[in-house]
Amino acid sequence: VMLLLLGGFLVLMLLGVPVAIAMAASSLLYILVSGVTPDVTLAQRMIAGVESFPLLAVPFFILAGNLMNIAGVTGRIYKFAVALVGWMRGGLGHVNIIGSVIFSGMSGTAIADAAGLGTIEIKAMKDHGYSTEFSVGVTAASATLGPIIPPSLPFV
Repeated sequence: VMLLLLGGFLVLMLLGVPVAIAMAASSLLYILVSGVTPDVTLAQRMIAGVESFPLLAVPFFILAGNLMNIAGVTGRIYKFAVALVGWMRGGLGHVNIIGSVIFSGMSGTAIADAAGLGTIEIKAMKDHGYSTEFSVGVTAASATLGPIIPPSLPFV
């Protein structure tokens, strides 16, 4: 019966089904065939997984990042970081890190950091001759500071 779980997952992955849906579908198929879990327990566990306060906070953190981007806060953070370290050799890479540190203290998630300040940083780095791969790599790496610096989603 365990082969059904793994085989179903692999078949769905080979068909190009997204990972989350493939995991859910193969798990549901396993539960239905093996009959180990009552249907009511399955429904309760699925609902309990969605009813989480930290998960409810994720869209609000992303909304905060987008609002800061629209209001011009991200532009001001970027200009401040340029004033601090923009004069150095490779300064825009440093600006990317410093800007993410400041923005992470406000947004709290890596996604909001990359979406909010990342658009400005990547465009500026590309305009100054940095490769797209390097710009995106530095932005993705610096966005991971979001969950580390409070207030962040893991601390909620």
